[in-house]
Amino acid sequence: MIGVGQQRMRQVVVLGLILLGLMGMRPEAGWAGSMVWPVQMPYEAPPKSEPVPDVSIAPNTKALTPEELQRAESLLPLLEGKQEFWAMGEFVHLGEPALPVLTKALTMPGPRIRYNAIETMSMIKAPAATPALLEAAKLATEIPRIREHALRVAVRLDPQQAPPAIEAMAKDPNSVIRKAAAFEARYVRKKEVIQPLIDLLGDEEKFVAMSAVQSLWTLTRHETEFHDWDASNKQDRQNWAQEWIEWWNQSKETFEIPDPKTRKQAG
Repeated sequence: MIGVGQQRMRQVVVLGLILLGLMGMRPEAGWAGSMVWPVQMPYEAPPKSEPVPDVSIAPNTKALTPEELQRAESLLPLLEGKQEFWAMGEFVHLGEPALPVLTKALTMPGPRIRYNAIETMSMIKAPAATPALLEAAKLATEIPRIREHALRVAVRLDPQQAPPAIEAMAKDPNSVIRKAAAFEARYVRKKEVIQPLIDLLGDEEKFVAMSAVQSLWTLTRHETEFHDWDASNKQDRQNWAQEWIEWWNQSKETFEIPDPKTRKQAG
């Protein structure tokens, strides 16, 4: 049987439909009036920007005059302090010929000076700075932050020179340095970095091993069994490293680093 409440509800609904009919409205129109229907507007592409003239200044390639050399020397202590950004800009303006002077900053007492010197070399973008940067990266007495930055900039400037430094840093007692070597190795497309990376797979620090295996995947595209490196312990990692060791022993004579993957452009 239908309850009294349900009967009243039906009566209210029927009465509402009758009233809508008397008003000349269809029932669905009463609902549509209270709804917002999304409408897709026609797409208008933004206007194309006009070409901007190149106002950059070409880097200096001429040898420095005695006056410019003296000026560069006076800029070294200014790489730390209120004028450091101005001093860095001046070195960039002097360009690659100022590198012999700028390299002196890598052995100056202030760590801020040394860091800013490395940053300035990255802005000058001269591969000639790479040997000095790699020496700074390998220096055991240098603070880790500067060693990391020196390796990173050196790899960007000339990765072909980096394998000996990566091999040395992969054996460093500081795990931060080992991790930097493992990470930057993925940008060095040389077979010489494969063995140091494999050696790091069994590292006592998980984040070092994970960086190493990711670099190995990037460089070699070698497929191995799936392992949960994120939840691994040292014994797990040492066991899993055997897969890479066996593969490398069989392949290192004939293996060639594959070409890097390129992203397909849309359209």
